[in-house]
Amino acid sequence: MEHVNKIGVVLLNLGGPDSLQAVRPFLYNLFSDREIIRLGPAFLQKPIAKLISTLRSGKTEHMYSQIGGKSPILDITTAQAKALEKMLNEQSAVSGQQLAGGLNPSLSFKVYIGMRYWRPFVKDTLAKIIEDGIEHLIVLTLYPHYSKATTGSAIADFKKVLSKLATRNSQLTTQYIDRWYDFPPYIDSLAELISEGMKEFKGNDFEILYSAHSLPQSFIDEGDPYLEHINATIAAVNSSLLPTACLPDRQGQAGVTSHSLLLKWHLSFQSKTGPVKWLEPSTGETIIRLAKEGCKNLLVVPISFVSDHIETLYEIDILYKKLAEKHGINLARCRSLNTYDKFILAMKQLIMAKIADSL
Repeated sequence: MEHVNKIGVVLLNLGGPDSLQAVRPFLYNLFSDREIIRLGPAFLQKPIAKLISTLRSGKTEHMYSQIGGKSPILDITTAQAKALEKMLNEQSAVSGQQLAGGLNPSLSFKVYIGMRYWRPFVKDTLAKIIEDGIEHLIVLTLYPHYSKATTGSAIADFKKVLSKLATRNSQLTTQYIDRWYDFPPYIDSLAELISEGMKEFKGNDFEILYSAHSLPQSFIDEGDPYLEHINATIAAVNSSLLPTACLPDRQGQAGVTSHSLLLKWHLSFQSKTGPVKWLEPSTGETIIRLAKEGCKNLLVVPISFVSDHIETLYEIDILYKKLAEKHGINLARCRSLNTYDKFILAMKQLIMAKIADSL
């Protein structure tokens, strides 16, 4: 990389419908992906995906209509990209000078977005990258925890499109960051937002519920590291929170802080779709169980998400909050990382570390 001056960064994300009219085609694209769910034999995948998207679109449109009529994920990811690009370019000279191996300190960065199931699609983003004359590209998945259903599918799609564009004699070299569930700056940014969320209860006893996006149990049984990564993130966050609270183990044994505050934590899973066995327990079932066990205040942490979308704004903020209220629990949600400055800094540090590794 001695002569590289122009570096591109692509943030890979799921994508989401940008209008109610986009819901059905978005669902079709999602269910057409056999890396997520296999709908019969391969030749029936798309016909079945079309049927499912048609049947589910009405209910899903109703959900989106309650959070502004579209997914916020494009707006948030765009804001993340702009903030990251600004931070990279502001600090690139200093960072470049600190790196050994002859990396040109006058680097310039441009950050792009590539979505898996809705616009801007990766094929359009890559075409723009090549048009802009990018020489070196770092692909950063916005899924901290690796799964074949998320990062695996996104990167496979990216490489497939890239291979087709290679015939244009592009000199593009590419690096991938496909997991960062235990990256200390990410852990620190998440722990800070959880600490902020704890203040919602004004010193009263509360419990933490880490809510992760669910996966079919078969994925884990076949060796997918997603659950292992989720647990590692939680363990690291809990350790980071120890100066504030002595956290218990997963079985709920009480830990005592210097302020004599009892604190328990739990892990649950949300957003299950389809009839197969998914990771358990579900977030809804866990809320009901905690209510029966006497929980009165609950801080929900969307552990596998780095931005707000339907899973946080609708499922947690509307459905689970109503469920908690029905069962006598005051539910608050830890705010999402979104464009939190410490999170943007964490992404910048991930990228600079990857560049350093290539020298």
